Amino acid sequence: MDETPKILIIDDEEIVRDSCIQILARNDYDIKTAENGHIGLELLEEFQPDLAFVDLKMPGISGFEVLEKIHAYDPTIVTVVITGFATVDSAVDAMKKGSYDFLPKPFTPDQLRLITQRSLERRKFALETIALRREKEMLREHFAAIVSHELKSPLGAVQTNLYALAGDLDEKLSDEQKEKLKRLQGRIGDLVKLINTWLRAVSVDISSIRDNFEPVSIATAIAKAVENAQQHAIRKAIDIETSIPESLPPVNGDEGTLVEAIANITGNAVKYSRIEGNVSVNAREEGGNVLITVTDNGVGIAKEDLPNLFQDFYVGKSKVEGERRSGVGLAITRRIIEAHDGSISVESELGKGSSFTIHLPILEK
Repeated sequence: MDETPKILIIDDEEIVRDSCIQILARNDYDIKTAENGHIGLELLEEFQPDLAFVDLKMPGISGFEVLEKIHAYDPTIVTVVITGFATVDSAVDAMKKGSYDFLPKPFTPDQLRLITQRSLERRKFALETIALRREKEMLREHFAAIVSHELKSPLGAVQTNLYALAGDLDEKLSDEQKEKLKRLQGRIGDLVKLINTWLRAVSVDISSIRDNFEPVSIATAIAKAVENAQQHAIRKAIDIETSIPESLPPVNGDEGTLVEAIANITGNAVKYSRIEGNVSVNAREEGGNVLITVTDNGVGIAKEDLPNLFQDFYVGKSKVEGERRSGVGLAITRRIIEAHDGSISVESELGKGSSFTIHLPILEK
């Protein structure tokens, strides 16, 4: 933290408050004390502490209530419970409810200094994490604006003019020149498509799809998703096998986005499978959920890539010659599934293929 760390000590024993001030005096801390919970909570908004030491056994408002109000006011404020040995169990309960640690009475100067240092480091990490999240959201907004205005618009104009030019010069160009122009049109088209995918990833409010929820047949959604991947599968001589029981119950959701999510996974399975590979799409009911599993025997995913696979713009190391990744398909899929109160997981081994499983809650009758 750039500013002087602020520490609030709430304890009804004057000797404890004074001892803490003396022990921590050698450090550059801004310290305030309170003799009871009421005064401590009054100081909370005025002082804005980074760290609060709270005694559990105080007259009047209890230490537990003080902790609850501190966490409700600002969950990033680190709280440490001060407790006697007879109330260690209570301190453990406080930690389960959000306190970082506890300091048993009587404590040594080294114990207080160490727990203070660790607590302030935790606070610093929490604030840095929040700042990074805000920065990420700002970058997302700026990226969408830049991509839309600085890239998409001029590329769209180039694409339009290329088609017009091709029509004007159709009788004047040689076959070789026409082929070059066609390839150029194709590349521009690919770029526009990629930009549209990026924009969808960073600007669409996936949660709004809840407004369109209705009973959805998973069998229908899978059939449409597989149909989307068939053309690519045919080019690579890949068979997509499906296994869906007729009795599979519906889910509550938006069919269009569910088709997109399943199609993203199925399309990736085809994309990262070798020529004449195998892809299977299975669905079953289990524990109040519908499980959709897409399995391939393709290139697989490196172990170090798995934790980041569903993050925006993460492309990983797994590649197939001639195939490209935008790094947003799986991120969009995750958001769609989470908007349906579901989850998605993956198991994979490099060189042996991957298996993605989508969990969706069954529609309650």
